[in-house]
Amino acid sequence: MTGTDRGPVELAAGSWLMLAGTRWQVRELEPHAGRVLLRRDDGQELATTIRALVSGACRPVPAAAASLPHSRGRQPAGLEDLTARQRELIASRYAHLMEAETGYRSGSPLHALPGEPRTGYDPAVTTLHQRRLAKVTEMAALGADAAAMLGLARISERTLVRWAGQCRRYGIAGCIDGHWLRRSGGRYSVTGQLREAIYAVHAECLHRSRVSMKTRERMIRQYVRERFGPEVPVPGYETLRTVWLEWFGPGGARQRYARSAAGLPAAGEHVVIHRPGQVVALDTSPLGVKVREHVFGEPVTASLTLALDLSPIRWSRSGSPWCRTPRWTWRCCCGM
Repeated sequence: MTGTDRGPVELAAGSWLMLAGTRWQVRELEPHAGRVLLRRDDGQELATTIRALVSGACRPVPAAAASLPHSRGRQPAGLEDLTARQRELIASRYAHLMEAETGYRSGSPLHALPGEPRTGYDPAVTTLHQRRLAKVTEMAALGADAAAMLGLARISERTLVRWAGQCRRYGIAGCIDGHWLRRSGGRYSVTGQLREAIYAVHAECLHRSRVSMKTRERMIRQYVRERFGPEVPVPGYETLRTVWLEWFGPGGARQRYARSAAGLPAAGEHVVIHRPGQVVALDTSPLGVKVREHVFGEPVTASLTLALDLSPIRWSRSGSPWCRTPRWTWRCCCGM
């Protein structure tokens, strides 16, 4: 599915999309009926159709904009997370940003204040780039202390561009300073009982065919209910899925390979390798350039990963490989 010339939109349970400037998650999809159930971050649900999404203002969520930079993977911050003074600074930032973007502090000429638009911010005779430069010059003329009182210390054109992009997606919350927020202390919902259940289900899944995350979720809930009782809370599917990916990875290997890899001893002990790919050493180096994930994507950091596969090879005394002699040596292969 393609939305508004901004790249393909993935319609699958658990995927995210932008609809009318708001981020929604696909909760249920019925392709045969053309129905889609969306849910917002605040819990509000929207039942729509695939035709409405194709014809509407639907676009994918950029990888770098899946959440605010200061969210750190948590629920996006709002004005209720700030103090009264910080909310005043956010309002001041937003007013100056709107003046640079539109020429009016309210963001619309229908609600223009007396004397607006000011000289240097008239959208009829200035460009957006000129108004942003004028705002940077205005804040620099005020001095560092006066600009800090307005919440606009050390502002630059790049800062205005970043705030504008965030405000288009999150409203006035896009101007929140991440240094004002408390760092997360981890997932409080992952208790010791839940940790035991996750590792027990992971060990059980190694000895059966590959199962989906929905099946793992049901197994975790069943383990907690039978072992600790029905009163023990279990987090939702998304939390369990995120924790599973962080602890065990995506799990794309075959089950027999996953079982053999899980049975490897700890580091520093002797390992007997029986097949190629059983032990792989990875070396990752960050590259000094940024790349685009797709044509319309934003630049992301790239890394170069080299894999060294240690596999047994039989050699003859004459040097010919793959001869049936009891002599063993080892070979390292480099793969991309």
